[in-house]
Amino acid sequence: MLFRRETPNLSTLLTPPVVWAFHFLFCYVASAIICAKAPETLGTLRLAIAAATALALGLILLAGVQAWRHWGFGSDMPPHNQATDEDQQHFLGLATLLLCALSAVSVIFGALPALFVTECVR
Repeated sequence: MLFRRETPNLSTLLTPPVVWAFHFLFCYVASAIICAKAPETLGTLRLAIAAATALALGLILLAGVQAWRHWGFGSDMPPHNQATDEDQQHFLGLATLLLCALSAVSVIFGALPALFVTECVR
């Protein structure tokens, strides 16, 4: 999904939310399993969540760089509402860039419980 493309398409638009969804799923499923089976390894889980967060933010950053390029490096301001290929490219680039920002914030908020939760509650 993250390979370099000259024009945006649906896969570039969906990459940031998909990365966030997998990060969210990993954080909460791993937390549930660790707290149910081995609560003494909570420190290791925190490191795993930190690594997953760094990886997710890196992938979202790559998608954001690609979206910035598709948007035309911000040279053409919205609205991109004409029926031309160029406006379509600018619109999808801007929409992807905004989804990247939203997904990055979501990834950070999804990882925050790992910072504050110190023990598993049964």
